[in-house]
Amino acid sequence: MKRIAIDMDEVIADFIPEQLKRFNIATGKNITIADLHGTKLKYLHNDKIETIHTFQNDPTFFRDLKVMPDSQEVIETLSKDYEIFITTAAMEFPGSFTAKYEWLKEHFSFLSDMNFVFCGNKSIIHADYLIDDNVRHFKNFKGKGIIFTAPHNINERGYDRIDNWKAALDYF
Repeated sequence: MKRIAIDMDEVIADFIPEQLKRFNIATGKNITIADLHGTKLKYLHNDKIETIHTFQNDPTFFRDLKVMPDSQEVIETLSKDYEIFITTAAMEFPGSFTAKYEWLKEHFSFLSDMNFVFCGNKSIIHADYLIDDNVRHFKNFKGKGIIFTAPHNINERGYDRIDNWKAALDYF
């Protein structure tokens, strides 16, 4: 059975709306998803990096993220023919472990806990495919990297791309 590794943030967990909501409240700005076309908030407002990291290190940040549309149904369908692993670079925000685990248990309870991988460098993942919004995780990954469309990666080229979870089902 082939393996699919799937990133969490901006792939199955809708990270950006919560990030923007907290950022705008903290700074009084009105940044929108459209403003992130081709970039990330931390690059757009490098002068506010400490503010961004403060709420991303808050364990409650990750606990209540919305689920990406159709991800649950599609991943459950794919799990009949593929081994599915959720892989998150949680080492970037160590305070997120518990919240991410609880979130996965709530929204992806059909997957085994043993298929949740909290790591830093995703090149350690042994899978045939890695679906991720960040191309840096494809470096040294031995399988095929598939980019999941997000505002910040819209200009990335050179990878197969999946725009949404219905397209992921068609891809596989």
